[in-house]
Amino acid sequence: MHTAQIDALLEYEVRSPTHILFNLEAAFHEGHEVVQERLTITPSMKVRTYFDERSGNRFFRLDAPRGVLSVNYHAQVHLHPAPVPLHLDETPVTAVPDDVLHYLLPSRYCESDTLSRAARQLFGHLPPGLGRVRAIENWIHDSIAYLPGFSNSTTTAQDVFVQRAGVCRDFAHLGITLCRALNIPARLVVGYVYFEEPPQDFHAVFEAWLDGRWVLFDATRMAPNDRLVRVGTGRDAKDVAFATMFGDVQMLRKELMVEQGDLPSATPVHAQPAAASLVTG
Repeated sequence: MHTAQIDALLEYEVRSPTHILFNLEAAFHEGHEVVQERLTITPSMKVRTYFDERSGNRFFRLDAPRGVLSVNYHAQVHLHPAPVPLHLDETPVTAVPDDVLHYLLPSRYCESDTLSRAARQLFGHLPPGLGRVRAIENWIHDSIAYLPGFSNSTTTAQDVFVQRAGVCRDFAHLGITLCRALNIPARLVVGYVYFEEPPQDFHAVFEAWLDGRWVLFDATRMAPNDRLVRVGTGRDAKDVAFATMFGDVQMLRKELMVEQGDLPSATPVHAQPAAASLVTG
């Protein structure tokens, strides 16, 4: 079993009173267990928390006054991912569950309708199933250059396909798009994971629905999928932004530190996630 220690610090200059939505806390998900966490917000203010029962995403909202806002999240997480079988079939569209069907549709950053012809030309001849999604993952890794700073918040999968460069979220968006274009439900997953380069940051991968289960894929190959602490799951990046501002705010600092290791097999594991402690001040 793997363990992860997470420390995330975000600091902002709030130029006018602003409502902010954060998605920073480890999600409620069967693949890991939060055994300890602490959220500290400075200056002290009222915070509203909620979570999405379908995705497990956890959110908190606040009304930030003018001035410097600091948000610090610390967590200890035990990971117990399920092994991926060597063979998984694709699910016919008629058998896709109702709550999964919307992951087949085009979305803001994933134009699966406009890239459908390219997807069929590249991968339509391959046998359906896990191997075809692996082929998509491999093609993105081999064809798209990882270039920090090359893309921006408006870059879509089609842009990445044309420009052949981007960062982890761009790799994931392209994987989602090519899967959906082949009638394979796919979605974005973001979270915390340790990797050596570039410096620690939020990481994005994609997930495909195969044989009645979600399977993670990472075309960047920057870190093992079984080490990812999931924070957000959604159709694309607009669903899983770590912070959404409704006002005039500038980021001053973002520091992430992730330490990961292996737990001894005899280490006891709690049955339920530990309750978070919220500190404002």
